[in-house]
Amino acid sequence: MSAFRSICVFCGSRAGARPAYAAAARSFGQAIAAEGWRLVYGAGDVGLMGEVARSAQEAGARTMGVIPTHLMAREQGKRDLSQLVITEDMHERKKVMFMNSDAIVVLPGGAGSLDEFFEVLTWRQIGLHRKPIVLLDVEGYWQPLNALAGHVIAEGFAEPAMLDYYSTVPDVPSLVTALRAALS
Repeated sequence: MSAFRSICVFCGSRAGARPAYAAAARSFGQAIAAEGWRLVYGAGDVGLMGEVARSAQEAGARTMGVIPTHLMAREQGKRDLSQLVITEDMHERKKVMFMNSDAIVVLPGGAGSLDEFFEVLTWRQIGLHRKPIVLLDVEGYWQPLNALAGHVIAEGFAEPAMLDYYSTVPDVPSLVTALRAALS
C-alpha cells in the first residue's frame, strides 16, 4: 500500500448535456488535491476526464493517466501528468487503473464508463477485490442505473448483496465523506 491514497475516476470523454456534470468533475478534482489523494484516470484531456484532471492538477494533486495507444489522438492524451501509462488496449487500461487505486469513483459518462463500472462491480461480486465503488449521482444521473440494478435482482439474476458492493452519493461533499470513511 502506498503512503497516499489513489482514487480511480471513471467518467465521460464528453462533457454531457448539463453544466452540472463538468462543475462536479472540477469540484471533485479540487477535492482530490485537497485530501492529498492521487487521481488515477483515463489520461484524456477531453470531456469530464479533462475537467477532473485539469482541476486536480491546478490544485496540486498527483495524477496518473492510463490510455491505450489507439485513443491518444481521439481523447487528446494529456502528457503533463505526474505519470502517464500507455497501454495496448482497453482491457489493460482498466486493469492498470484498477490496480493502481484504492477506491473507484464513477462520474457521469457513456458506454465506456458503464463498461468500467460493470467490470469493477463484477470483480467485486466474484470476490476479486473489496475496494469501495462510489457513483457520483449528479442531478440524478445514475438513478436509471440503480433502478436497473434493482430490476436485475428482482428478476433473479443477482443476489441482493450486489447493492452492497457500490454506493451512490448526490454531491461532491458526500463523495469525499464516503471516501474518507471507506479509506480510513
